[in-house]
Amino acid sequence: MSKFISAYYHDEEDLIKGVRQIRNQGIEPADVRTPFPVHGLDKAMGMKRSRLTRVAFAGGAIGGLIGFFFQAWVFTVAYPINFGGKPFFAVPSFMPVTFEMTVLFAAFSMVIAFFIHNKLGPGAKTIIYDEQVTDDRFQILIEADDLDEPEQQRIEKALKEAGAQGIQLTS
Repeated sequence: MSKFISAYYHDEEDLIKGVRQIRNQGIEPADVRTPFPVHGLDKAMGMKRSRLTRVAFAGGAIGGLIGFFFQAWVFTVAYPINFGGKPFFAVPSFMPVTFEMTVLFAAFSMVIAFFIHNKLGPGAKTIIYDEQVTDDRFQILIEADDLDEPEQQRIEKALKEAGAQGIQLTS
């Protein structure tokens, strides 16, 4: 089990300022936990842009192609019935199902990619360091496994200067 230095904040603006200040001092946070999404936190932490949009596009494209070509196959090869005088290969009538398949596959691909990337799903072990983080606190976690005592004190001092409301060593 890993050891972490936890710094707590009561306001999201103070949290973002704190993350920026400690990163400017060369301290990289292992994780930041918040009770709700905080706008601009990903930039403050130096995170790269998410690739989830690419996954959604690929999943949507696959779903749209499957929906379109399945309908084309059914209405022209497998079960060609002339109803209402429309042609067998009537592309405009394929669009609603094609659109819905695009949305469905994009959504499923994003959910699956999210679970795989975050190692979630059945059997995932969640470690809760502080119950109040999901309620009204913001938390910065800094890995402390390989840190000696002077380095821990330097990090704690930097966190206090960055406006942390409370600091503790968790494991």
